[in-house]
Amino acid sequence: MKDAFGTPQSLLVLGGTSEIGLATARRLIARRTRTVWLAGRPSPALETAAGRLRRLGAEVRTVAFDALDPGSHEEALGKVFAEGDIDMVLIAFGILGDQAHDEADPLAAVRVAQTNYTGAVSAGLMCAGALQTQGHGSLVVLTAAAGERARRADFIYGSSKAGLDAFAQGLGDAMHSTGVHVMVVRPGFVRTRRTAGRPETPPVTTPEAVATAIELGLRRRSETVWVPGTLRVMMAGVRHLPRPLFRRLPV
Repeated sequence: MKDAFGTPQSLLVLGGTSEIGLATARRLIARRTRTVWLAGRPSPALETAAGRLRRLGAEVRTVAFDALDPGSHEEALGKVFAEGDIDMVLIAFGILGDQAHDEADPLAAVRVAQTNYTGAVSAGLMCAGALQTQGHGSLVVLTAAAGERARRADFIYGSSKAGLDAFAQGLGDAMHSTGVHVMVVRPGFVRTRRTAGRPETPPVTTPEAVATAIELGLRRRSETVWVPGTLRVMMAGVRHLPRPLFRRLPV
């Protein structure tokens, strides 16, 4: 159960090597979270991440999870929830893809969509159902500011995040009054290994800043969190720009 400050005692991160996911886990461990599950494809990187969190004092376990294999989600996630209640689930997996390459290779584009959208739909529904059965818990879904309006530069990735964002909002409405809190987190450009070498789109943020925003959002039981917060106003303007003008922006 969460403590008096709203900090979860147990955490499940889907996307166990995600830099945002791990930054969030570190921050919550520092605030008394004691049990962490890292779900991801079995790899040395996943075990290394688990080892680093254990050194912070948490009990950390790993579980095999593949976003591209929805048929395996029930068994993998069922194993986690069978071990005890989970106070918070963080859906942090996703891929950027390569826009130019993926436009020329539709199957590669489909892989982006399946990872970012259909994989999250499957896992999100299963986790929300398990949290509802418990009668409590938070489901935090990382979408992206890129999903607010599709850009020429990354519309395949952006459209997958737009779909996920709409799904998470609807799921939040479905879970209302059930004891399950669903929170959508929309970061802007996050400086990580994954985005290294890519043109940065201001305002730029970091995994640690996103983790801080997630913790604050949990305390406030927010439904939507922008990171940084100034993006909310900025994207409201971008969303309503006429298309001929939007096409001319250097974004």
